[in-house]
Amino acid sequence: MKKRHLMGAAAALLATATMLAACAPGGSSSGSTNAPSGASTDVSGEDVTLKMLDFWQGEEGKWMDSVVAGFEKEHPNIKIERTTQDWGQVMNTLNLRLADPNGPDLALVNNGWQSMGTLAKGNRILNLDAYASAYGWKDEIPTTILRQEQFTADGKQMGNGSLYAVPAARSSLIGLYYNKAILDKLGLQPPKTLDEFEKACAAIKVAGQVPISYGSQDKGSSTVILFALQDLYGSAKDIGDFVYSSGSVPITSTGITQAAAAVKKWNDTGWLTPNHAGVPFADAMNNFLGGKGAFQFNYTGSLGFSAAQKQTFGYVQLPQASGDQVVGTGSTVGNLAISTKSKHPDAAAAFLDYMASKATAQASVDHGYLPLLHNDVQEPSGNPELATEIAAQKKLDEGNGFVPYFDWSTPTMLDTLGGQTQLLLAGKVTPDQLAAAGQKDYDAFQTQRAKG
Repeated sequence: MKKRHLMGAAAALLATATMLAACAPGGSSSGSTNAPSGASTDVSGEDVTLKMLDFWQGEEGKWMDSVVAGFEKEHPNIKIERTTQDWGQVMNTLNLRLADPNGPDLALVNNGWQSMGTLAKGNRILNLDAYASAYGWKDEIPTTILRQEQFTADGKQMGNGSLYAVPAARSSLIGLYYNKAILDKLGLQPPKTLDEFEKACAAIKVAGQVPISYGSQDKGSSTVILFALQDLYGSAKDIGDFVYSSGSVPITSTGITQAAAAVKKWNDTGWLTPNHAGVPFADAMNNFLGGKGAFQFNYTGSLGFSAAQKQTFGYVQLPQASGDQVVGTGSTVGNLAISTKSKHPDAAAAFLDYMASKATAQASVDHGYLPLLHNDVQEPSGNPELATEIAAQKKLDEGNGFVPYFDWSTPTMLDTLGGQTQLLLAGKVTPDQLAAAGQKDYDAFQTQRAKG
């Protein structure tokens, strides 16, 4: 089978919180293969009700309802019973709920050590290798996305080993948004390079406006600008190898120091929102949407553009500072796993397969979200903002430039680098010290991993 492509055809995505750190409690088991002895794709026959725990609400909930309806139409004997709560509630209680024999059959799990890795090691979620073979997932899902779902059974290695979750056919990127109305008034074009971006920021500052809308009060979301810039300086291989603990790549080889230096320069030049230390990131987003700032680095799908704003805002994935290679942080918006307690794993696996299908990708497009894994969905019309996100994801897909979220590298990296970014912008640490703090966090975690 041909691998499903990452490139999609629409825009907008999950809220910023979804991309932040996971926080599931630890498991108690030393880990096991916990793969089913048999796996069947034939789920016709008896009536089955699957309980599912997810955090998709509001407009996203409507998308998920349409996916469920599509699946149930294909499999009329299987019903999906959804329980939805906010992201924090799901993540904080997931370990205990999956340990309950009457708990969910299906659940959203977050990437990284602290959620998916802990649940795999604790024997809370099913090893999906048998189903991956039955459905051909490892042949169809691109390696850059597949690695995000893999752990060794002992929970010691991320990015290889067995499959413990399947991606939904929706994606999330980190990149640069712009307000075309502001740029047009100043005679500026949307930037295509880092140099063009910096020249635009200088001109916007001279015109008395805020170049980059930003809020650094929230530790976690303060890092989005840092990670976006890191992708302009670090190679996809080095960033990926660091996050997945493959080899001995130091943090200084991932572009983080250069990114921190650039952020500090922009701050010192006055390109960021004044007094951003007191601005929550949610307020910074509202400010940007309200015309207070020409640019903003953000997660796709976080801004919630109105119909009118979709005509005047756009998105770009800037190429690297040296050369034209495009590297960007990107992943699925959600990973579905099967509880080891589920009495209907075959039916649950059929739903996982549907979540990664073209039908789900098309449903993503139809609800205004950026799809994943499929490039042959029908594009909506009349949404210029959407088209810019499509173009950005195409560039990443064509150059295989996707990298995992950098904070997945340790359970505490987001908190560490978030705090360091706040200190950097307050003039209390240097870019080198920020990188050193990240390396210290990483080394401590590697030592802990080695002990088991």
